[in-house]
Amino acid sequence: MTESTNGRPPAAPERHRGAVTLRREAVPPSTADEKLLDSHHRGEWKTKDAWRALRILSEFVEGFDTLADLPPAVSVFGSARSRPESAECELATRLGAALAEAGYAVITGGGPGVMEAANRGATEAGGMSVGLGIELPFEQGLNDWVDVGIDFRYFFVRKTMFVKYAQAFVVLPGGFGTLDELFEAITLVQTRKVTRFPVILMGVDYWSGLLDWIKQRMLDDGKISEADLDLIRVTDDVAEAVRIIVEASPAQEPS
Repeated sequence: MTESTNGRPPAAPERHRGAVTLRREAVPPSTADEKLLDSHHRGEWKTKDAWRALRILSEFVEGFDTLADLPPAVSVFGSARSRPESAECELATRLGAALAEAGYAVITGGGPGVMEAANRGATEAGGMSVGLGIELPFEQGLNDWVDVGIDFRYFFVRKTMFVKYAQAFVVLPGGFGTLDELFEAITLVQTRKVTRFPVILMGVDYWSGLLDWIKQRMLDDGKISEADLDLIRVTDDVAEAVRIIVEASPAQEPS
């Protein structure tokens, strides 16, 4: 192994699997999620899935135990690819700060881009900043603004934590992962699996095409109802987003 000029090993690929950190040749070619879900691994189902069930249970226990004492929280989603100087990162930083000032912890996926910006805003405002990471082939690691971080092997365990410990979702511009979280949240609200749970889109210009398609295709074809459109709130105003969340909070209910 070659060494860098400062006497330390050169930067190497790194992957986190729960409490385990893997580097260099120890990084496996596949992830735990892939081995669980990909049918190409069906030869392992009878020999390894029972043990995977215990590992999955342990991830739920770890997440529940770590996050149970959080203050009221809001999950913020957005692209890991957004540049720090982008409009959405600037918006996420202001949002994170405003949520912290309103007494909410901020939960993100713990990565770079919009997630890092929201964590930074919350931390700089004196709030609690949470990152829920995931094992990926292109490992990102938790950003430096996370106060409480958990690395998960399984997406579905991580998704449970995003919903269970949040009182709202705020969704900024992002890609497939962001859309996944957005539509899962809307489905949970629509089916009343979660109640009094605002889903707020921020980045009006970015989301306008998707919203037009929902109205002109899904609504016009009868795939959703007019009332379903009210499940999504859209704004670029940080103060309005926080107000929507506060007004929906159980703490605001009359005694």
